[in-house]
Amino acid sequence: MRIFCILLALPLVCGVALSVFAADRVFTPYASVKPVLDQPSDLLPAELGNPNEAKWSAWSQRHDKAIRARLQEGDLDSMVNLLLYGTSFTKQPRIKLEALTEASKAGILRARVDDLVAGLRSPGDNERLIFLNGLLRSQGIDPSSPGETGVFIYNNLGRVIQEIGTLAKRAEEAKRLTQPAQPDAAVDPSAIFNWRPGLFRDRGVSLDTGIFPNFSIEQALRDLKNRGVLREGQVARVAVIGPGLDFIDKNEDASYDYYPQQTLQPFALYDSLVRLGLAKANAVSMSIFDISSRVIDHIQRARERARMNVPNTGYVIQLPRQVAPAWPPDLIAYWSSLGDRVGTEVTPIPPPTAFQGLETRALRIRPDVVLSLHPVDLNIVLERMNLAESDRFDLIVATNIFIYYDAFERSLALENAGAMLKRGGLLLTNDRLPEVPGGSMRLDGVTDVQYNHDSIGWYRKR
Repeated sequence: MRIFCILLALPLVCGVALSVFAADRVFTPYASVKPVLDQPSDLLPAELGNPNEAKWSAWSQRHDKAIRARLQEGDLDSMVNLLLYGTSFTKQPRIKLEALTEASKAGILRARVDDLVAGLRSPGDNERLIFLNGLLRSQGIDPSSPGETGVFIYNNLGRVIQEIGTLAKRAEEAKRLTQPAQPDAAVDPSAIFNWRPGLFRDRGVSLDTGIFPNFSIEQALRDLKNRGVLREGQVARVAVIGPGLDFIDKNEDASYDYYPQQTLQPFALYDSLVRLGLAKANAVSMSIFDISSRVIDHIQRARERARMNVPNTGYVIQLPRQVAPAWPPDLIAYWSSLGDRVGTEVTPIPPPTAFQGLETRALRIRPDVVLSLHPVDLNIVLERMNLAESDRFDLIVATNIFIYYDAFERSLALENAGAMLKRGGLLLTNDRLPEVPGGSMRLDGVTDVQYNHDSIGWYRKR
C-alpha cells in the first residue's frame, strides 16, 4: 500500500503512520492467548476444551469469519431503523416502536413499507437505498419484485421486534444482578458499566454512531487530566476501534438520514484531545480499526479527497440536535464547541419539515485532520498489530463495541488492545472487560457520565 505524506512539516505523524502500516496484522498468537484460555472452562467455547495451538489457530480463523458475518445482520437492523424513522424516501410520519400497532392499524406502516420498496427498486442517488439494494440482492432478494421485497422487510421488522423484547428482558435481569445487596445501600454510579457488557452478544453488529459516546469520552479525558493520569501534550498516537458510520440510529431521537453518511468519533476525539491540551494540534496520528469494509472504504475515500485539498470541498460533518427533550448545559456546551479545533463552521443541510425543533450545525474538517486517520481492517477480538514499543499507542478508544461480545471474547479483545499500547497507555471503553490473571491490562478507574446513563472505564497497560 502506498502511503502519501504530503504534510512534510509533520515528520512525526507521517513516520508513525508508516510504521503502523508496515506492521504485521496477526491473529493473536497462542502463547499470548494462553492466560485467557487458562480461565475456568465454563467461560470457553466448547471447541476450545483442552486447548492447544492447533485448536486455537483453527478456532480463531473460523470465529473471525463468524464475527464478520454478523455485520450483514446489523445492516438489516439498520434497514428496519430506516423503515421506521427515515425521511429520505417517504413523506409518511415516523413510527415510534411503542406506537407500531397504532401505525399499522392506521395504514402508516404499510405506506412506509410501500415507499421503501419503491425506493429500493429505484434508489436514484440515495446512497442508503443504493447500499440496501445491493444488500437485498446479496440475500437473494430482487428489489424489482415488490411482493418479495415487502415480505422480506416485514420479516426483518418482526425479527427486530422479537430481539428487542429478548434484549429488554436480558437488560432487566442484568440490572437486577448488579443492584446493591441491601435495599438501602448506595447505588454504584457506574452500575451500567457492569451490567451492559455482552447485551448484544448474539445480535447483528451495527455501525450506529452519534454524539453521545463522544461526549462521554471527553468527560473521561477531562477527568483523567484533572486527576493527573494524563498530562499536557502526552497523547500523539491514538487508535479508535469501530468508529461507526451514521447510516441511521436505532434511537428515534438521534435518527437522521437527510445528510450523507458520516463518521464522527475520530474527529470528535481529535477535537477533544486538542481542546483539553492532551495533544498538540497537527501532531496526532490516529489509526482506525474496524471489521467493516464500508467504514474502511469511507475513510479511504475521505483521505483521497483531503489529499486533493480543493477549496470549499472536503469532509463535512452534520451535527443536528433535538431541542426537546432538553439537554443538560454541559452537553449543549459540548455540542456547541464540537469540532472547533479540527474544522470550520459551514452552512448545515436544512432538515426536512418532519423535524420540528431541530437545531443544526455543520463543520468542514481540515484536510490535515482527515489525513491523520489511517484505516486498518482489524478484528480486535482475534487480531492485533505487531508494533515496536516506540510505535505503540498512548490511547485507544472503543465505545459501544464490546456490548456485542461475550465475556471470553471481551477478555481476548482487552489483551489484544494491551499488546498495542505503550506501557502505561490507556484503553477507554463504556463496557467492562474481564481482566485476565497474569494479563497486561487492569481497570484503573471509571468516569461516571451523568447524562445518558453512561460510564467510561480506563484500563491501563501494566
